[in-house]
Amino acid sequence: MKLFLDTNVLLDVLTDRTPFADDAAVLLSLIERGDAKGFIAAHTATTLFYLLHKAVGLRRAKRALTDLLKLLEVVPVDHDRLLHALAMNWKDFEDAVQAACAAKAEVAYLVTRNQADFSGSDLDVISPAELVAALRPPGQ
Repeated sequence: MKLFLDTNVLLDVLTDRTPFADDAAVLLSLIERGDAKGFIAAHTATTLFYLLHKAVGLRRAKRALTDLLKLLEVVPVDHDRLLHALAMNWKDFEDAVQAACAAKAEVAYLVTRNQADFSGSDLDVISPAELVAALRPPGQ
């Protein structure tokens, strides 16, 4: 299963944002075990680093991003992705770029807590909590 992780999902786990961090951590564990393949847009890495540097300091931000990049594949934000995002004509260009990158990666799900931001997408958009619940064996 291929998952595209929106920036907010990664920030949840990296900054331990309650109550969202647990579900985000489950998804990263799936990727780490090889039960799923994770993707992010290239600009997500720069955004994460900027926000983490402010929140936890340079050394911890570098370590966190290095660890993430060992787990996740990075989808380039290139000329075609930007044109694709512009053609989507969404109100929020950054969300359109995320969706264009997720489409390029041909993922099963775009995972975000801000599902309404992606309502114009052809992708299956799901929250971390919904995905974790769907993956849970019946009766648990």
